[in-house]
Amino acid sequence: MSPAPCIVSFEAYAAPLSKTISFDVPIALKLALKSTIHKAELQIADMDRHYYADHALTIARHPSETDERMMVRLVTFALNASERLEFCKGLSDTDEPDLWRKDLTGAIEAWIEVGQPDERRITKASARAGEVVVIAYGGRTSDIWWQGVRGKVERLRNVRVWSLAEGVGDALARLAARSMRLQVTVQDGSAWITSADSEPVAVEWLVLKTAIE
Repeated sequence: MSPAPCIVSFEAYAAPLSKTISFDVPIALKLALKSTIHKAELQIADMDRHYYADHALTIARHPSETDERMMVRLVTFALNASERLEFCKGLSDTDEPDLWRKDLTGAIEAWIEVGQPDERRITKASARAGEVVVIAYGGRTSDIWWQGVRGKVERLRNVRVWSLAEGVGDALARLAARSMRLQVTVQDGSAWITSADSEPVAVEWLVLKTAIE
């Protein structure tokens, strides 16, 4: 038999009545809303962009987020890394992307989405930011998603879309840990993610759309 759920009881008194009103809220519901914190040290050598830097990152993982999605976010940071690039609230706030880069005035230079956002969200982001980047993953599901949004998204000049090769997300998920130290090497349109504790992961992608200057 399963143990009875732990209940927190809140009491409110409505003066001048002497009646007590009780509200029962399971503790598990409150705990489920908390994000899990992961730490990552990235050593990035991006020969395609001539960017070389180390980044100490804190990643808040939403309760509904999988290892795969979290690691795709991390790799997306590495592929677009800069001093001002930062993680946003992501799944915790639908008004923000997964990552963004702002200039010193607070204007959004780059709005970066992970997954398969709908065309309305991409169009809205296109109007708010100087550049929009979408990193899709999921193999066949990404192909279906792209066919659905392609007609409208291709008209947006400041949007570029990449799709990670099938199997990359699953391989990245196996690198997930509460504390990570990863080396990222980018060259000739592909990347390698290495860790002392795991086999290297090859990250390849298909460019579905480029931004139009």
